[in-house]
Amino acid sequence: MAAEPVPLSGQTVQREPRERRPKLADRLVEALREQIRAGRLGPGDQLPTEPRLVERFGVSRTVVREAITRLAADGLVEARQGAGVFVSTGQHGAGLEALLPEAVSKVSMVLNVLEVRMAIEMEAAALAAERRSLSQEADIHTAFQDFEATLARGEPTGAADFAFHRAIAAATNNPFYLEILDVLGRRTIPRDLVTSLTAGLLQSAEYQGRLQDEHRAIMDAVFAGDAAGAREAMRRHLSQSRSRYRSLLKSGGDLDRLFEGGLA
Repeated sequence: MAAEPVPLSGQTVQREPRERRPKLADRLVEALREQIRAGRLGPGDQLPTEPRLVERFGVSRTVVREAITRLAADGLVEARQGAGVFVSTGQHGAGLEALLPEAVSKVSMVLNVLEVRMAIEMEAAALAAERRSLSQEADIHTAFQDFEATLARGEPTGAADFAFHRAIAAATNNPFYLEILDVLGRRTIPRDLVTSLTAGLLQSAEYQGRLQDEHRAIMDAVFAGDAAGAREAMRRHLSQSRSRYRSLLKSGGDLDRLFEGGLA
């Protein structure tokens, strides 16, 4: 299933991994999505074990874990401690009237998640700038490109956003940073807590373009080996999100503001 390398001008050896592993993960994600869509894996069904997926699809454990993480970020599957990974049983397609109160109630949770992320991801960005390998740098760049491509297609960017932050955490070479993000899962992306409840409520392309500019500042600092700059870029990125949600909470949960496209 190995993808054919795409010729690039300059730094060919360094950039080649950017085209290989993510394509394998993309294929596995799509294969599992199709099984869920077709009903071969229904709500509450357990996914095959990691070794079984490795064997069936001919990919590495790393690819399987990335695919599962992306499916979890989309709310399609959920991991249960000591039991495995299962297709989510949450209600889909519920009426908007029932969903909006739930969305508003989650603003406080968003702030709690952002508080934890501020404590973790600022230092993760700094450590990534100091410790990242060439292959990890390639993974970060691929995640950045995936966000951009997803945005260009007009598709929800939550999974791509999560993949970018996960790649930064992986580049610390401290597995606990990655483990904490995986535990948070889809809650890592605040807008997913409110807008994944209905596919029609998505942020504007203009706003998500600003998010991508913030991602670029983080990535550039990491690639430059600028630990202080990477920490500050991550601080700005998360602080802006926190400020917006704090304003929303003080406003009493104005739904027009909640879904107008101005939240992280």
